[in-house]
Amino acid sequence: MSKHYCTAIALIFLCIFRSMAQTNAVVNPRPLTMAEYQKAKTFAINDPDKDTYVKYENRYILDRYEMRKPYFITGDDGLKKRIDLYKLYAKDSMQELGLAIFYTNEKGKRFTAIQPSSNSASVVWEQYFEDIHAIDKEEKNFVLKLSYVLSKEMSFQLYKALNKETAAENGTYGTEICFPGDQLVTMANGSQQALETIKPGDQVLVIDPVTQVAATVTVKELTSHEARPYALTRLLLIAATETETENSFIVSISSNILEATPNHPVQTRRAKMKIGEVATGDQLICYDKTAKTFRTYTVYDKTEIVPGRQKVYNIVAADGETMIINNVMVLQK
Repeated sequence: MSKHYCTAIALIFLCIFRSMAQTNAVVNPRPLTMAEYQKAKTFAINDPDKDTYVKYENRYILDRYEMRKPYFITGDDGLKKRIDLYKLYAKDSMQELGLAIFYTNEKGKRFTAIQPSSNSASVVWEQYFEDIHAIDKEEKNFVLKLSYVLSKEMSFQLYKALNKETAAENGTYGTEICFPGDQLVTMANGSQQALETIKPGDQVLVIDPVTQVAATVTVKELTSHEARPYALTRLLLIAATETETENSFIVSISSNILEATPNHPVQTRRAKMKIGEVATGDQLICYDKTAKTFRTYTVYDKTEIVPGRQKVYNIVAADGETMIINNVMVLQK
């Protein structure tokens, strides 16, 4: 996961603490300073099953968020992770400074992230993004799993993140109906191959959008368009199942990311439309590699990006009306 994309997802679950404070007049969040941020990262919870209220240096308090149960999340890799959330307070004023996040992997290694209060300085937020990006590099899909938990627990106000280096208004909007060359095509044998490497005669997997019966078709041609700074629509799709036990929430989460020019057609549960017209909450059919079956995924986030100059491609097939790109069913041009 790239640094910019990791940051974009992080911005999705940015919590507006001021809004949360309105539901509890006692809580008045104050800015978290950089020195406090660095100090808070050293705070440890010995036993999250028992330690629900912990004082540090007689100046700070970690209080388990709403006394909620931990989350145990299993991703596509089958590994179980644990997430515990604690509010961070200044002891003297009992003002909220942020949210402490403790993430424990399947080997028992624990990672700590401190999400600052919304009125903290931008330099503190930038450090937070750097830190969660570092965790994400070591723990695959950490940001995605954390995003799921935070949005589930706190009803975050979402807003679209802007890519500062490649603003959308600088993108090329053309008539091309294509995908970047690094998007993965599902082949007839179930393997995946980069779109830009597909050749005439290759066999690719298609699916009937109504019956969800899979078939194979032959590629007639791979069309390509010259390198330009194409505007792309990026969808983050998630399928999650959640079971509540007496002591915890057990979550199984799977995700796919699809990128295409905004006018490429897709079939959602509600209508056939251009990918640029898809909204969060829409549902698409995806291929579950683990279960080797098709299932419905929900659009969790939609962003517009311009990742620089590149060629874009599209498959012309001998038959069928769909393709499987990045495990997502899309319509042929």
